[in-house]
Amino acid sequence: MSAWQAMLDNPDNVILIGSVASLLASFGTTLGAAGIFFVRALTVRAQDILLASAAGVMLAASIFSLLIPGFEIAENQGRTLLVAVIVVTLGMLIGAVILALIHHYSPHQHFLKGREGIDIKRMNGIWLFVIAITLHNFPEGMAVGVGFADGNVTNGIPLAIGIFIQNIPEGLAIAVALYTIGYSRTFAFWVAVLTGMIEPIGGLFGATLVTIAVPLLPWILGGAAGAMLFIISNEIIPETHKDGHENAATFALLGGFALMTILDSTL
Repeated sequence: MSAWQAMLDNPDNVILIGSVASLLASFGTTLGAAGIFFVRALTVRAQDILLASAAGVMLAASIFSLLIPGFEIAENQGRTLLVAVIVVTLGMLIGAVILALIHHYSPHQHFLKGREGIDIKRMNGIWLFVIAITLHNFPEGMAVGVGFADGNVTNGIPLAIGIFIQNIPEGLAIAVALYTIGYSRTFAFWVAVLTGMIEPIGGLFGATLVTIAVPLLPWILGGAAGAMLFIISNEIIPETHKDGHENAATFALLGGFALMTILDSTL
């Protein structure tokens, strides 16, 4: 047994690796946000393309790095293929429902869709936006942490890289949106960076959860996928399709999906 595998067999190390991986993935947001110092403005079309490409990466990651490994792990736990698929699919639906409920009862704001959730009139718009990004980034960080379950580096590394890549356009879009509504470049940069720091918290939560609840791993993998799929369908696609850029956004999503497919297949 290699020293690397011996380290992965220690649950505490798996938690550490999953947490560190989600932290590194979050730096994609920082890299993207730094573009605010070099980009004067982004057209709505450009923002739609950036966000749609990020959605494509998330979509492929949900399938190849969460759902399919969930099926395999469920089978390895002694379930038939049919039961394995049902378990992971139910986990996916539960994850989506949980995030939908959180969105419904949490006050937050999108730049294009406006305010959602419980109406709190006195809450400043910037904080509503930060809450929205938090709801968005926590499941992504959790997915990275869950991706390293059972010390599965082969599955975890492409997922972490994919989330890092999709965080780059997302970080730039966040910073540009804040700058557009009147905040300084420096303020927009740091808010975008801080929203990315939610992901390591999600990563720690996900890695810890799967370590202490191994029998529930297929459910958790499905739940993480469901949460990300909810974000894609409920937030990103509607926002990138509402200004007449449906074709550009669709092909950007396909491009992101293709990129993540290549990463997952080659790494």
